[in-house]
Amino acid sequence: MAVSRSCFRLQRLRGCRFSEFLHSPAVCASQLTGHPLSQFFTTAKRSTLSSAIISKAKRLNAKYEKFLERNFPRFYVIYSTFFRGFRLLYLDFKEVSGIKRKMADQGLKYNQLPYREMERLRQFRRDVIKIMPVVLLSLPPFANYMVFLLMYFYPRQMLIRHFWTLEQQQEFVEIYHSLRARVYPNAVRNLTKVASKVPDRRLKSKLLQLSTKVQEGIHPEISQLHMVVKLFSARPLDIRHIGARQTKILSQVMFLTPHMPTFIMRHRLRSHIMEIHHLDQALHVLGVHNLSEDELKIACYLRGLNSIHLNATQCNEWLTKWIQLSKKLRDSEVSLLLHSMVLLSTNYHNSSKSK
Repeated sequence: MAVSRSCFRLQRLRGCRFSEFLHSPAVCASQLTGHPLSQFFTTAKRSTLSSAIISKAKRLNAKYEKFLERNFPRFYVIYSTFFRGFRLLYLDFKEVSGIKRKMADQGLKYNQLPYREMERLRQFRRDVIKIMPVVLLSLPPFANYMVFLLMYFYPRQMLIRHFWTLEQQQEFVEIYHSLRARVYPNAVRNLTKVASKVPDRRLKSKLLQLSTKVQEGIHPEISQLHMVVKLFSARPLDIRHIGARQTKILSQVMFLTPHMPTFIMRHRLRSHIMEIHHLDQALHVLGVHNLSEDELKIACYLRGLNSIHLNATQCNEWLTKWIQLSKKLRDSEVSLLLHSMVLLSTNYHNSSKSK
């Protein structure tokens, strides 16, 4: 009788029926201890429901993709490339976030990172700047179809390499290089004009010989560039004092807009070429021979050379010579590195074919 009274009191305190206590004591025990079992079963049900919804969505998506591939093959290529691109962009974001955390934890600066991490940050920053308008445009419901139209009509102008097919990647790299290579002759001619203003006769003669050889289709040696390095740390050839015309030409070489005030273009040129100079120092530590073929081609392309049709040996040879030049330059002499993007790239194809 005492037991039944105590249980009656418990069921009044906790809301547990006596019959439920006798037949299912675990249920009442859960009520006495804050309902952990009920929470467990509720969470399990929600987890099962969400898993079922996700798996159902995956099946529907797979059917939709097969339908597109079968009935609209061209649109399917754009559709699959679009979602693959966002996955790659997300993976890049995770990797860059890890690098940023490492920099914060260890107090590292950009130029203290290993080569591959430094290159990843550089490329991701440029990718984000270009793709951000498209990402924002795709956020509203059904707006991704507008992005599909952009991918179809303006893939090179609006998107980054993550959203290009393999064929488009090679085609667009060729187009971009042809745009900058178009101004290479103007850059060399302008350098020849500026060389005539150099007060030192001996150095002026060497610079004129160098620029004349490039105009005649001869690929220069690294030693010839080292001979004139002093000229690029003072007027009129250092970045702070190069003329407006040459500034616009070199901005196009670096894929920067030439439609800005001269002092802003000079600042941007210095910032970008210093970034490459830091990459060169990190690459010297890593060793050019440790790069994969794709990494070699990307590195050569960044420095002004069209590497699409070059093999790994040719890229390795060219990049090794570039590093030999860059590693000996001081920060005040990086204007030579900027001009070398033209001088060392203009006739390299001709010299490599003749070997």
